[in-house]
Amino acid sequence: MSTVTEETNRPPTTASTQIETEYSKPSSPKVVTEQEETAPPKSESALKSFISGGVGGACCVLVGHPLDLVKVRMQTGAASASTSVFGMLSTTLRKEGVRGLYRGVSAPLTAVSPMFAVSFWSYDMGQRLVKSYGQMDMSPEEKMQGYTLSMKEICMAGAFSAIPTTGIMAPSERIKCLLQVQANEVEMGGKARYSGMLDCAKQVLKEGGIKSVYKGTAATLVRDIPGTVAYFGAYELMKKKLMEIQGIDPNNGQLSISSVLAAGGFAGMACWTVGIPADVIKSRYQTAPEGKYSGMYDVYKTLIKEEGYAGLFRGLRPALIRAFPANAACFLGMEVTKKTMGFMD
Repeated sequence: MSTVTEETNRPPTTASTQIETEYSKPSSPKVVTEQEETAPPKSESALKSFISGGVGGACCVLVGHPLDLVKVRMQTGAASASTSVFGMLSTTLRKEGVRGLYRGVSAPLTAVSPMFAVSFWSYDMGQRLVKSYGQMDMSPEEKMQGYTLSMKEICMAGAFSAIPTTGIMAPSERIKCLLQVQANEVEMGGKARYSGMLDCAKQVLKEGGIKSVYKGTAATLVRDIPGTVAYFGAYELMKKKLMEIQGIDPNNGQLSISSVLAAGGFAGMACWTVGIPADVIKSRYQTAPEGKYSGMYDVYKTLIKEEGYAGLFRGLRPALIRAFPANAACFLGMEVTKKTMGFMD
């Protein structure tokens, strides 16, 4: 994500100078630079973004999944309100072992590569859209001076990125939550209904069709649109402040890996603080028996009636505790992978 933003904000004069030096004659017109400015990214760059995003997403899931499991169990009533996060982790580890901490991890792991690839691509497309809109009334000369996205435009691009990503995320979240809740039912003496991710997907599809697989899509979108606005907004704001503190030029400077990870970690916490109420509703709706709720609003009314508004923030503790290291791991995985695949540039 940091790479996309830096490429968008970088003054075009640097790139055009290099292009004219290597490929153009001194008398080449400026139209060459404009063509290069609007040229689509190379396929190698897209592949590199896809692979590095997948690795980063996998790191995010592997680091944060145990706390995500605790969050879902708290949200769906599998733990009392007084149960501590680390107490539940300890209990799960003691009774189910390390494997129990990663119950349901196969579904999000399977989805992370295309999900993060689509997320990075759609965020970049969102930036391009708001940039094009902002440059509509500019002259060609003004466009050549570069365009720095405002915080409002960054948030708009972040909101746009949630829309296509939800198409991949919603079914994986549905399967993940079902497997996590099933583990708690088995612990209390119940019988396992699903043998794994594929079996869960097959049964859900058989019983309710594709509509059942995508149950909770609207709730996922309601969670992720404000969540991504908070995420990208907080990330860019933190990055800008860290650059000011360290005296780095925001146009062409780069933060250290530790600073990028810190910005990503705090951005993840901002995302979950905003998105947790919709996530609670989504988890309950996706794991409820068919026919229990008529829709998201029915879940909301029932929850408020039985638990009050505090029920909307169940699972916030593990979500926030998970957010920082999970997002730090995501950025670390992406940065290391991008450096390793530098030959593709």
